[in-house]
Amino acid sequence: MASSIELRNKRVLVVGLARTGVATSLFCAARGAQVSATDSRTELEIGEVVAKLRAAGVVLEFGDHHEKTFLEQDLIIPSPGVPADAALLQTAHAKGISIWSEIELAYRFLNGRMIGITGSNGKTTTTSLVEHILRTAGTSTILAGNIGTPLIGCVEATRDSTWTVVELSSFQLELIDTFRPAIAVFLNLTPDHLDRHQSMEAYGAAKARLFENQTAEDAAVLNADDPLTRRYAPSRPQVYWFSRKQRVAQGAYVRGTEILFRRDGVEETILDSADITLVGSHNVENVLAAVAAARLAGASAATIARGVRSFAGVEHRLEFVAEIGGVRYYNDSKATNVDATLKALDAFPGRILVILGGKDKGSDYTVLQKPLREKAILALLIGAAAEKIEKQIGGSVALEGAGTLERAVEIASHAAQPGDVVLLAPACASFDQFQNYEHRGSVFKDLVRQLEKQAAGATSGKR
Repeated sequence: MASSIELRNKRVLVVGLARTGVATSLFCAARGAQVSATDSRTELEIGEVVAKLRAAGVVLEFGDHHEKTFLEQDLIIPSPGVPADAALLQTAHAKGISIWSEIELAYRFLNGRMIGITGSNGKTTTTSLVEHILRTAGTSTILAGNIGTPLIGCVEATRDSTWTVVELSSFQLELIDTFRPAIAVFLNLTPDHLDRHQSMEAYGAAKARLFENQTAEDAAVLNADDPLTRRYAPSRPQVYWFSRKQRVAQGAYVRGTEILFRRDGVEETILDSADITLVGSHNVENVLAAVAAARLAGASAATIARGVRSFAGVEHRLEFVAEIGGVRYYNDSKATNVDATLKALDAFPGRILVILGGKDKGSDYTVLQKPLREKAILALLIGAAAEKIEKQIGGSVALEGAGTLERAVEIASHAAQPGDVVLLAPACASFDQFQNYEHRGSVFKDLVRQLEKQAAGATSGKR
């Protein structure tokens, strides 16, 4: 890891007081920094954490951001939701003030080694699976990053023997400096967050910063089947690939029904693809990436196989919720872009009632037309993007404007027949109606469980 920095008496500004900003503020304050934090929300909107921050000595500004505050700092740490090209950050950068993401700051203090995983889709499942495999092997592990626990909050728990497995977003990678994972995994690249990055080139370049500081001692793992990802293969680290479609020179791939790992000309069978319990062909890719990362981290073939077989999946990722009257309900709230929704639709043979919509991220929904025509019987539209989605998928499937998730589940429960699948796979962000995708998924599950109770009550009443 990089050498630590001395925070004592440094003037540090944290921009944004969501989960990551709060953790960063408290971390810096505990190390003697003079911490200020600014958020465009009001004190009332931020809530009870304000008292904890003040008790730690953090100076707080609410409402407008002030240029004077930005220019008085030694270091600025914007939260992931703050665009790297925000005007005040650019002004501060021009004055020579260091601007780092939270993962860069955390990296300066971490012990042990790191596996960093990015990509448009599959990050959470792959990150969780890698950590699960290594933990199954008896390795000291920490799971952190974009998956829900800020990396900065895990620093104290790391030791020299620790493997920290980190899910990384393009937002986090935009503002790194020395950040360097021992194993870096780039899963795929499909259109997402174009409302922030403006172009696929900028989006891909942000994610590819994952490899920027790696050396010949490190390993990079990329998707051989994804042409956009392949172009970012780095030159300095050792490059490994994963593929469902072809044999790779180094890395993990499928041959027949076997998943193999190849390194230095030696092949070993890891497990049979039938042992993968996760739904969908895209999850085979996630398993391949995890196999490569875990093997490079030292896990044995037998341990990897045991870990894959025992992995129960991740909440909000094609998560089975319930079967009610022969209708199966699945929560894929993490499908926050079009490609993730395509993968979700592909996971089922047909007769899908799919819930789409939320906050648009500059997406093209026309690519959903063909799979909706082939797989779905009804699309229920919710949220701010409903009108745009309706225009772009009209004619491919029966549509109904539901407005809210509650109404969508209600309509679906009446329209679905035994054998059908009700699928929440929104292809949008959640922030128009929910705190985050986890909140959206939890509300969906609560609604389905209410249906389950009603169905159970109706059945018992007939006895």
